[in-house]
Amino acid sequence: MFLDPIVTLKAETYKVYSPIFNDTVSLAFHPINDPVLTLSNDKIMESNYSINNSYFINSSGDSTNYWLITPDRYNGTTIYFLHGNKGNIPLNFPLAEPFAKKGYQVFMLDYSGFGYSNGKLKRKNVLSDGNDGINHLIKTVSYDKLIVYGQSLGGHLSCAVAQMNQDKIDGLVIEGAFSSHKDIAAETVPVLSRIVVREMYSGEKNLTKLNKPVLVIHSTEDARIPFDHGQKLFSIANEPKMFYQIEKRHIFGPLYYIDSITEKIETLLTLSTQTNH
Repeated sequence: MFLDPIVTLKAETYKVYSPIFNDTVSLAFHPINDPVLTLSNDKIMESNYSINNSYFINSSGDSTNYWLITPDRYNGTTIYFLHGNKGNIPLNFPLAEPFAKKGYQVFMLDYSGFGYSNGKLKRKNVLSDGNDGINHLIKTVSYDKLIVYGQSLGGHLSCAVAQMNQDKIDGLVIEGAFSSHKDIAAETVPVLSRIVVREMYSGEKNLTKLNKPVLVIHSTEDARIPFDHGQKLFSIANEPKMFYQIEKRHIFGPLYYIDSITEKIETLLTLSTQTNH
C-alpha cells in the first residue's frame, strides 16, 4: 500500500543518449509503476536486467523511493549505489546501469527531498537515509557479497555508511568524492568556510575507522571535485586499499571504465575474503 503523497506525484520522462545503442533512450518513470526504457523509434529497449521501483518508510517516518536493478545473470554481488547531489534516481541511472549489464545487482535510492522520496533535504537526513537504505537492502534483498559504491556527495556519504555498517559489507568504492565538507567549502571560501561550515559527518574521519577493503576512483579531469580530494581520502584509508586514477568528467567512471572498475571490485572482494580469515 503506497502513501497518498506518493500516488499523487506525476509521471516523468527522461531522455539520455546511449553510446551502446547509438540512440537516445527515453526512461518513462511513474511513481508507482516500474520504469520503461524505449528507443527513439518508440520500441521498448531490450536489456539483460529488470528494474523494480519501490518504497520503504525510513527512520523519520517518510517514504523513500528506491530501485532494485537485477540482471538476468546475477553474479551474486549487490552494489549499494549512493548517487551524488545532482538529480535523482532516473538521472543517475545511466551511471549505475553499466554494473547491471556486467551482472551486478544494484540498489539505488533517492535521499529525502530528492525525486519521489518524501522528507526534507538536510545533511543529517542524507546520513540517516544512507543507513536506512542499507538496512532495508539487507532485510529484503538476496546477495552473497555487498559493496557500497558512492559518487560525489554519495561518495563522501559512503565513507560514513560503510564505517557504521562495516560488519555487514564486503568493501567500499568511492568515486569523485570530497574529503570533508570543510575541505570542499574551502575550495570556494578558503578561510571563513573552515570556521562556519559544520561537519555533520566526515568522509576522512570515518575512513580512518573503516577496516574493509577500499577502492578510491578519481579523475584527473574532474572539474567539480579536485583530484587531490581523492588522493587525500586514499592516503588516510586503512589497508587493504587501491587507487584508480582515471580521466573524463566528474563521476563518469562507469560509462568509460566499467571493465576495469569491475575487475578492481572483484579484487576488492578477494581482499575482503582474505581479511575475514
